[in-house]
Amino acid sequence: MTTDASAPLSLETINLGDELLFESGRSHEAFKILRRENPISWNSGNEIAKGWWNIVRYADVLQVSRNPQIFSSERGIVAFEAVNEEDATAAATGNGKMLITMDPPRHVKMRRLVNKAFTPRAVALWEPKIRETTNTLLDQIAKKGESDFVIDVACNIPLAVICKMLGVPEEDWPTMFRLTNKVLGPGDPEYQTDVPEELRGTQDAARITGNMGTMEMFGYYAQALQSRRISPTDDMISILADSEIEGERLSDEDILWFCFLLILAGNETTRNGMSGGLLSLCEHPSEKQRLLNDMSLLPGAIEEILRWVSPVMHMARYALEDTQIAHQAVKKGERVVMWYPSVNRDETVFPDGDVFNITRSPNDHLAFGIGEHFCLGAGFAKLELRVLYEELFRRFPDIELAGPVQRLRSNFIGGIKHLPVRFTPEN
Repeated sequence: MTTDASAPLSLETINLGDELLFESGRSHEAFKILRRENPISWNSGNEIAKGWWNIVRYADVLQVSRNPQIFSSERGIVAFEAVNEEDATAAATGNGKMLITMDPPRHVKMRRLVNKAFTPRAVALWEPKIRETTNTLLDQIAKKGESDFVIDVACNIPLAVICKMLGVPEEDWPTMFRLTNKVLGPGDPEYQTDVPEELRGTQDAARITGNMGTMEMFGYYAQALQSRRISPTDDMISILADSEIEGERLSDEDILWFCFLLILAGNETTRNGMSGGLLSLCEHPSEKQRLLNDMSLLPGAIEEILRWVSPVMHMARYALEDTQIAHQAVKKGERVVMWYPSVNRDETVFPDGDVFNITRSPNDHLAFGIGEHFCLGAGFAKLELRVLYEELFRRFPDIELAGPVQRLRSNFIGGIKHLPVRFTPEN
């Protein structure tokens, strides 16, 4: 069942597996209905993915997130991916092999390998580089007075940071941008350029696109890893190549999945936080003006942007035993899907959750998750957002929307593909 953009939503018509619901901008309407009428609802899935339980309330997500001994990540974190090896696409075969799809105790051991690169002190050292990169990008649009903010600015800042960490040369950054789009937005026809035109927009096209993006990404990092084994550098790939867990070296496959996760998580989500944040401020001009009047409000504004935008829309877990969430029985082997845009507006935690308020306090959003899988790169994301908005509003305080926004067709990443803006050109 696909969403009719003009039809009223009801329990009978809501399907959170339908990416068009999210592209149409009606997902928050659907979440509100579910929180009120059926907060733990069954989605029957489709020919690719078996059904799952939709978890849309804050307290229920806390229960799932804080109990990895009951709710496992190792069989997959995406609602609509295949559920067994016979059906699995290339994009799904990393289950249990990436940090984000590991359970304790291996998850803890793998995370320790890279923790030093993500401490507050280590993150702070990147600020001058991030500020320089940001202003270089703003220089390129300054005299034009207009821009596609996603393509010209937002996609490039986090991409530059994570590529530098991984040792990806600048000439290859556009390749990383293209491949992350294909892997995380395979259902969007704009990224299905390698698929025959008559197939674009179909589930087959999404499967092909995701597979091709994944395989090409792996091929790239396999070559990089081979190079580092011959001539080590000081980048993340070299660190991983020299790492051990309990006396055992990481396999090539372990390292490749690590690189795969870092380039995706370090790039796509922050990019959409940046573009979604600017859109939110432009759509709420009084809040934007409050920020311009007092930039000391920026840290709180960033937290509200993260709550409001929720760049990662869901994560899935599998029940390892018969259990229950609230009063709903969940059987062993069933999948539960935590919907972050919904919990970040749950009325029991955010009484005025549909109001964008840059001075909201407290603001205990779950945009970075919670528990053992709390986002490793949260510090980088907040730093990149802060530097961007400091420099952007210093130089272009009158920046505003200049045309329609194009959203990514996805129910996994809350993405914006194109964000046209205009501002007073610099002389």
